Amino acid sequence: MKIKIVNTSKHPLPEYKTALSAGMDLTANLTEAVELKPLERRLIPTGLSIELPAGYEAQVRPRSGMALKHGITCLNSPGTIDADYRGEIGVILANVSNEAFTIEDGERIAQLVVAKHETIQWEFAEELSSTERGEGGFGSTGK
Repeated sequence: MKIKIVNTSKHPLPEYKTALSAGMDLTANLTEAVELKPLERRLIPTGLSIELPAGYEAQVRPRSGMALKHGITCLNSPGTIDADYRGEIGVILANVSNEAFTIEDGERIAQLVVAKHETIQWEFAEELSSTERGEGGFGSTGK
């Protein structure tokens, strides 16, 4: 599948790093480095805009290495880019560590996963069918 992309950054387009990768790395498009202090969050631009076909979304997700090594994650994760959005992709990064972290221009900051989705219609009902689990949630099935 081909998806239209506008790249106003000076960085290469996102790409799959291995044949079986689900996500492509997004890079920071900055005029100067950004320091994220502990518990601070910032919207980091990418310089990319995309045109998704109907029935698809793009999900912005954290990079596992940044999360483990530095405590840097994406808020609103996964962030959804809808098929009718034409603006620049921004990544909401948060520092959940105790140390400041500097984001440099061109640094890989998040992953982008493109996925199909369904559009549904609600069917009003007085009750739902019963299941073994029922209303149990939030850890009700054990560890």
